Amino acid sequence: MLVLKYLVGFLLFMSVTFFLLGLKSQKGKAPGLVKGKLAGCPAKPNCVSSEEGVQPEKQVKPLSGTLKAAKDAVIATGGTITSETDDYVSATYMSKIYKFVDDLELREAGNGTVHIRSASRVGYSDRGVNRRRVAEIRAAMKG
Repeated sequence: MLVLKYLVGFLLFMSVTFFLLGLKSQKGKAPGLVKGKLAGCPAKPNCVSSEEGVQPEKQVKPLSGTLKAAKDAVIATGGTITSETDDYVSATYMSKIYKFVDDLELREAGNGTVHIRSASRVGYSDRGVNRRRVAEIRAAMKG
């Protein structure tokens, strides 16, 4: 009985912790362009980017197409556009249970290339969510 009590207490503690982290992630915004390019990825493994100079394990290929097509794919895959200019779009994705917010950014690079960056605002690992999101956007652009 005591073990069950501790287990329930631990699960409650973890749920509250995730709920508070979800709230924390709702504050903030995408880093935006840095010297005309998407910001680099932090040391944590919860970010992927197609910009040059990103660590190999965080590298994804840029998207092929227009910024408008990429923006439409973001919307089609559940993203919410938060800002846009002629060559840049930022969007957010929110997880269903704890309401964690991830940032997604697009940069028109010309020649039918759009650079993409997807990163979690809080936490350490994303269990591959951002990499899968980029793949979903890529597939939506082809579909």
